[in-house]
Amino acid sequence: MKFRYGKVALVVGASSGVGKECANYLLESGYKVYGTSRKATFDNSSNMLSMIPLDVTDESTIKEAVDYILEKEGGIGVLINCPGYGLAGAIEDTSIEEAKRVFDTNFFGIMNVCNFVLPHMRRQRKGLIINISSVAGFISLPFQSMYSASKYALESLTESYRMEVSNSGVKFSLIEPGDMKTNFLREYVIKSENSDYKERCDHAVNKMIKDEQNGPEPRVVIKELKHILKKKNPPIRRIVGLDYKMIGILKKLLPAKFVEFVIIKMYGGN
Repeated sequence: MKFRYGKVALVVGASSGVGKECANYLLESGYKVYGTSRKATFDNSSNMLSMIPLDVTDESTIKEAVDYILEKEGGIGVLINCPGYGLAGAIEDTSIEEAKRVFDTNFFGIMNVCNFVLPHMRRQRKGLIINISSVAGFISLPFQSMYSASKYALESLTESYRMEVSNSGVKFSLIEPGDMKTNFLREYVIKSENSDYKERCDHAVNKMIKDEQNGPEPRVVIKELKHILKKKNPPIRRIVGLDYKMIGILKKLLPAKFVEFVIIKMYGGN
């Protein structure tokens, strides 16, 4: 592999799922990889993989982690952001505080990590930042509206970063997975009890659980990661999986009301 951006990589949210698969692939490819999780310690490391503590909602831990890597390695070539927090429920039943918790992880947390790493990448005149979004970042789903909204926001943020740093040598890309066998829904906060929307919300959650159970292993993301890493000018986004690529195409081609009708039937119940 050609190490276009250097051999040091930081994977935020590397303890499980997509983040763990990305960290393992980079490790197998010869990168010196720093993975993060909220529960890691600074002495939890091996020859090429180091797990270090970082909580994207705590700015001090982001600074400490980035400073630690820079002191040891002198730079960061590749950053992959894949923390995630899910909330299922009707918008009407969602408080502002609950919505903020979703955005603090899925949007503001990622923005904070980027802003701590980006100055160093700009000074070295090279770097690649990949933000893990979701199919829910271009198709809104009922009863996981805050998750969808945070991913839509992340998509826009990443596009804006790309334009702002276009003359710096730093590249940004998005990877958009769909449902996979990550057990992500085990971490979801589900709000449906005592709700007027309970029946429809439960229908949507059960559909998501079934799709996750029947989905591919998270390693399918690696095909898109490979594509981005080898490109001199990486694409804005890569959708994971042929089925979801087709959904992306159909969304552009079909009338918006028809797409909405299909999604309501799939996730909204009667």
